[in-house]
Amino acid sequence: MDYHSPASFAEASALAANATGITRFLAGGTDVLVQLRSELVTPDTLIDIKKINGVHDITRNADGGWTLGVATTGAEMSEHPDLGRDWPGVVEAMDLIGSTQVQGRATLAGNLCNGSPAADSVPAMVAAGVTVTVTGPDGTRDVAVEDIPTGPGKTSLAKGELISAINIPTRGENGGDAYLRFIPRTEMDIAVVGVGVNLRLDGDVITEARVSLGAVAPTVLLVEDCANAIIGRTLDDAALDALTGAASAACNPIDDKRGTIAFRTEVAGVLARRAAKIAYARAKGENA
Repeated sequence: MDYHSPASFAEASALAANATGITRFLAGGTDVLVQLRSELVTPDTLIDIKKINGVHDITRNADGGWTLGVATTGAEMSEHPDLGRDWPGVVEAMDLIGSTQVQGRATLAGNLCNGSPAADSVPAMVAAGVTVTVTGPDGTRDVAVEDIPTGPGKTSLAKGELISAINIPTRGENGGDAYLRFIPRTEMDIAVVGVGVNLRLDGDVITEARVSLGAVAPTVLLVEDCANAIIGRTLDDAALDALTGAASAACNPIDDKRGTIAFRTEVAGVLARRAAKIAYARAKGENA
């Protein structure tokens, strides 16, 4: 195995572009190192990006949005004094991943690029409208989070490309987000269903919404029908019923030992309803 610790993302990209065999990037390592130790994947080239300047920074931009370094850990996100006030759903979703020890290493970029349909942070990021900056041989480009995963364990990143920043949009006024999941155990398990909801209000009326479902299809879904079910309405029982139906209708899950198709389909509707209530309360400035 060839190990590299580049000083820039351009250098990391060049190393990956010229590498042969299996290449992996190391940011937190909670996926890569586990796969390596269990001999599921043995990289020919391991590129450690933790020494690149700024990879642990959490920066509030002039427009009120946020830029997170790709090695920013879940613990660093949870401990930040302001990030969770703007985007509690994104921070809470990341905080659900693993144990306290894992939180000290796990990253949004790693959770995304692992390509798991059940990744907790991804539905929350999709609902929030998060984009990632991708650095590659042809320069940089910004990509919506929902366009990165293409299937279980697969991404749209080309050879030599890697994520170099996480971009969270401006929260703005009268907005709120939430993420909920169902797992068989109390903690430290993989989501059977995960739901992220982000919305904005004008008075009591929802004017913007994004709803994302995880673990119910080969990739995390951004479901427009769910958003359309509640936009232009208050979050009354009729709107919640429409949201529940749209979430269940969007599901295309599998049967496995952790949940049946019917169970996942029903739970997706239930969690969408609950997450929407929490996001709605947060948008109104109420405790949720």
